[in-house]
Amino acid sequence: MTMPRTSPRIDEKIRARNIRLILDVATDVFSRKGFDGTRIAEIAELAELPKANIYYYFSSKEEIYSAIMMRLIAGWDEALTNIRADREPADALRDYIRAKLDYTRKNPRESRLFASEIIQGARFLSPKDRAHMRMATEKHAAVISQWIREGRMAAINPRHLFIMLWATTQFYSDFQPLACDALGTKTIRPVDYDAAADTIVRTVLAGVIPSSPAIP
Repeated sequence: MTMPRTSPRIDEKIRARNIRLILDVATDVFSRKGFDGTRIAEIAELAELPKANIYYYFSSKEEIYSAIMMRLIAGWDEALTNIRADREPADALRDYIRAKLDYTRKNPRESRLFASEIIQGARFLSPKDRAHMRMATEKHAAVISQWIREGRMAAINPRHLFIMLWATTQFYSDFQPLACDALGTKTIRPVDYDAAADTIVRTVLAGVIPSSPAIP
């Protein structure tokens, strides 16, 4: 008697669901315990999956960690698509800042995990991922340089601008207790992120866009 087979479409849905579950659980554990303190057995227990299933999808703890980093970087890449030479600099920067803040708001654990990884010397961030981020920065810094040559932006250092934007947009999740103290609140609410976006956008555009009008 032959056992019934599931359809490829159902198999793929199960695979996607399990991978998403494993990465979500692993992100929580990594963000709390760090790489060294995380165990595959704990990820399996919290995901309510057999340990063998974890190894079915990922060959090692390092591979799970790398997949989390890749997911985060993909989110940042999506935000960077707003920085394009065919756009008005004010619109592009405004949309980029809001996209970065929105991603941070929705994915605080990933952002904090990445910050922790960097603080610890980027021990487990792969050379491939670091090279990708360098290339992405160079590509979009070139766009800003073009805007500067065209007289549409003040003559600033594009790379330092990006560093400043990363710092401001990620601070709210990476250092949430300190941000809460500064805001006089117990948690950062959506309205606080809206106020942050408005403040950052107004401040940046006033400094880099010639005769920038007030941005609503």
